Amino acid sequence: MADQYARSGDDIRPTGIPTIRWDEPPEGPVLVLLDQTRLPAEEVELVCTDAPALVEAIRSLAVRGAPLLGIAGAYGVALAAVRGFDVEEAADALEGARPTAVNLAVGVRRARAAHRAELGRSGDRKQAAEAALAAARALHREDAEASSRMAAHGLVLLDELLPGGGHRVLTHCNTGSLVSGGEGTAFAVALAAHRVGRLRRLWVDETRPLLQGARLTAYEAARSGMAYTLLTDNAAGSLFAAGEVDAVLVGADRIAADGSVANKIGTYPLAVLARYHHVPFIVVAPVTTIDLGTPDGASIEVEQRASHEVTEITAPQVPMAGAEAGGGIAVAPLGTQAYNPAFDVTPPELVTAIVTEEGAVSPVTADALAELCDRSRQVTI
Repeated sequence: MADQYARSGDDIRPTGIPTIRWDEPPEGPVLVLLDQTRLPAEEVELVCTDAPALVEAIRSLAVRGAPLLGIAGAYGVALAAVRGFDVEEAADALEGARPTAVNLAVGVRRARAAHRAELGRSGDRKQAAEAALAAARALHREDAEASSRMAAHGLVLLDELLPGGGHRVLTHCNTGSLVSGGEGTAFAVALAAHRVGRLRRLWVDETRPLLQGARLTAYEAARSGMAYTLLTDNAAGSLFAAGEVDAVLVGADRIAADGSVANKIGTYPLAVLARYHHVPFIVVAPVTTIDLGTPDGASIEVEQRASHEVTEITAPQVPMAGAEAGGGIAVAPLGTQAYNPAFDVTPPELVTAIVTEEGAVSPVTADALAELCDRSRQVTI
């Protein structure tokens, strides 16, 4: 079950926005989310008391972004365990909530494994629940640390590729603190460049049909004091043609073993434009987003979303003429079918580099990714 209550904007800092937190009020433990469907108009928290509520929050994009989904999934397993629900059932439901984002499954499996191991060792359900919660908190902490390291590695790479500073960076979707336990992935790199005075302009794709760029990235950029400009997705080509883009920085929801990158729909066209205009195309993601069990891009399951996201303009925050808040205004004839994949896949030959907390991979090859993942496991152990 989920409830919502308003939160003062003064309590949310420009960076490190508390997108997710575990809370233990007198009535029992809950998972509290910043409802991203309500941004930028309202900063409202969504309180989940069970896994089904969290599944709905994930599917509705109240909580989103690959790293954060992993954290949410782990906390969801812990929530089920602490409240005495069926942990295996909750884990299965959470893992299947959004199929493309591999981090969600990684987080769920990590907390479930901790729960199973402790239950098998001690047979104590309370201790098993504590183990699941400890695993979720550890993942949350590790993601924050990974975010900081990705930002540092990404800034070094930007400076190597674009000596002299004054970077004009184009980004797509939202990859800041709203998707992470820290300051994000691709956005964190741009933010690091901004802090050292080397970001001249952040170009923000609006990211249709759900406008994560317009609603969320612009929100984060404004609160961080960055110089940014919003553009419609189909204006990116003219921006490249005018020579106004020095680099593209994007995140990822799954990276296959061959280096193919699944990311928010609209990413692949940017990669093609970047290659034609000789502009670096850089993917920033934690090692947990690399899925060596998915051999190539064709093997990535791409989530298909509802037609109404394309055929209607939705108003999640403020009522529009003819629509209630949360409803929409039709922009296509009744009965129009829509093609609405949530993600597209960019082949590795169009990716200049993949930046992770363990460093950058360039050129992007299967062997280089496998070596990176192996090195990461050794560091973790």
